[in-house]
Amino acid sequence: MIIKKNKILTSETKKTILYDVYYNEIAKPQAVVIFCHGYKGFKDWGAWPLVAEAFAKKGFCFVKFNFSHNGGTVEQPIDFPDLEAFAENNFSLELDDLDRVLNEIENGNENLPNITSAISLIGHSRGGGIVLIKAEEDNRIHKVVTWASVSDFKARFQEDTDEFKEWQETGITHVENSRTKQMLPHNFQFYKDFKENEERLNIRRAVKNLKIPQLIVHGSEDPTVSEKEAMAIHSWNPQSELEVINGGDHVFGAKHPWIESSLPEELKNMVEKTIDFLK
Repeated sequence: MIIKKNKILTSETKKTILYDVYYNEIAKPQAVVIFCHGYKGFKDWGAWPLVAEAFAKKGFCFVKFNFSHNGGTVEQPIDFPDLEAFAENNFSLELDDLDRVLNEIENGNENLPNITSAISLIGHSRGGGIVLIKAEEDNRIHKVVTWASVSDFKARFQEDTDEFKEWQETGITHVENSRTKQMLPHNFQFYKDFKENEERLNIRRAVKNLKIPQLIVHGSEDPTVSEKEAMAIHSWNPQSELEVINGGDHVFGAKHPWIESSLPEELKNMVEKTIDFLK
């Protein structure tokens, strides 16, 4: 297996994107899968590297990357050393990052197999909302898959709360990362960008307009994003496929760090269902 880690995608005007590529050399064109991590996530979280290997073993070229403002750096891609960048992240930036990765694949990046074919997107949690929006608006996408995806960005702002009013007044709010105990900052620009692009960032609108095959995977015991959100996404596109992983939590049995050499059962089940769908 060919594994190319921590490759750098640069831009004169934008922050660096760090990405990994996993594939096996085969004679025929390889389908590409791009994976988008979720909120407070990163490409090397937990069992994601083992997931990438599982896809590569089945003949896919698997690309995973860190969103440019996820809080990681080139030197430290795991966790959140760059809180300034984290504070300036928003949905539009993440869609732009995904577009940059797609452009790189389209232009024949040197770290990819010689010949690539259809591109599919997978998004976990908040990344699920990002890939659904991108899949609807970009005709380069062949299929789209969400794992434990959110169904509504707007609802997460909780606009009628005192906390929201305080955020509006002070221009900054913080969310604790329960694992690292860091207080992660969000500048109010995050909400302002959402309001300016609310139509584009409406997941329901995107899903209703999807014209490509769609798979929705969700754990039955997800404490972070309710299974009801998966049901809602499925209802907006009756042509979509819905798979509920019995006993699966938000990360399908994985954790960070993941020191086992194999996937937890729920995650293995999810990967197999996704590969079957993409095949």
